[in-house]
Amino acid sequence: MIKGSKICGVSDPKTLEYIINHPNPPLFIGFICNYKKSPRFVEIDKLKNLINVNKKNCEFVAVLVKPDHEILEKIKDLNFDYYQLYDCSPNEIQSIKNKYNKKIITAFTVKNSQDVKKSIQYKDVTDIYLFDSKGYEKSLSFKHSLIKDIKFNKDVMLAGNIQINDDLENYGEIADIIDISGGLETSGLKDISKIKIFLEKVNSLKNET
Repeated sequence: MIKGSKICGVSDPKTLEYIINHPNPPLFIGFICNYKKSPRFVEIDKLKNLINVNKKNCEFVAVLVKPDHEILEKIKDLNFDYYQLYDCSPNEIQSIKNKYNKKIITAFTVKNSQDVKKSIQYKDVTDIYLFDSKGYEKSLSFKHSLIKDIKFNKDVMLAGNIQINDDLENYGEIADIIDISGGLETSGLKDISKIKIFLEKVNSLKNET
């Protein structure tokens, strides 16, 4: 059952303001903090100003690929509720969680069933599981059926080339939260009209359940 959504890769104030003030905002908004290969990466000085806002009903997520001490220290006092962590071991995540007192979205990039099975090792350190493609900065897909029949002890977030014209209700059989980024863009930039369509579709799904 779909509980809500996450819009990831927000990098400009106009888009952020629209999302936060939408009558049916996403549960989460993600910001790319240290992965410079991504066109959605936000430099730290810009990031500080960008997220220094009233989040209202949204929670802010710092998206981090194997973060080092330097970036963790730079963002530790910023307006984040969750850290979304890629390529970290359970011990590394536990250390980050303890030191910075943030809730954790553990991201798994999936190509085969072995990638999904790794999630078992993280059941005690993660607050939300995120299953994504191997694309990182690229919008790639993976076989969603790989996670369909697995029982998880926390909410599951699903990413990986999700588009606004997909049958979003089908994802409710797999995940609790839909995570979308590139599917809300036109020519590499977030598109307000696509965001509007997506948020309205998610809201209608929630009302049906």
